[in-house]
Amino acid sequence: MGNNVILAYLLFVGALLSAQESEKATIGRVLDNWHLAASNADYEGYFSLMTDDSVFLGTDATENWQNQEFKDFSKPYFDRDKAWSFTAVERNIYLDDKGQFAWFDELLDTQMKLCRGSGVLRNVDGNWKIAHYVLSIAVPNENVKALVQLKKQKDSLLLIDFKRKSVPKGN
Repeated sequence: MGNNVILAYLLFVGALLSAQESEKATIGRVLDNWHLAASNADYEGYFSLMTDDSVFLGTDATENWQNQEFKDFSKPYFDRDKAWSFTAVERNIYLDDKGQFAWFDELLDTQMKLCRGSGVLRNVDGNWKIAHYVLSIAVPNENVKALVQLKKQKDSLLLIDFKRKSVPKGN
């Protein structure tokens, strides 16, 4: 009987891992389809893969877009033949124990060269949707000093403005 228990446990663990890999593949397809929709200027397809309360953080310090703001900002780009084109060249996906949330990071080939995307997906009625996305430009360490110098003046002005605003403290 001991061997049967061990075999049943191994089959259960194998099935669980297989299910997780299947969910990760599904999430990967959602992200790929999201990027493809932007590349094809498919506005409805793109935003249908995001939650109604989604957030998109762009590469500029001022780009903290709530869903409707991001839709409004993006619409003129989608009205052209092509919005933007991001292709994942590396991606890591992680799942919570209950299958309700996933988080990921991805390295992207873009018109800005290498970028990093990361975010959170939420399972909404059995469908994975992007709830939060962060896009950043990947900067080689040896170029950071030059980049800091390039953006120093604008960042200094932005910091003054941001510090004037009250940043809410976490509870």
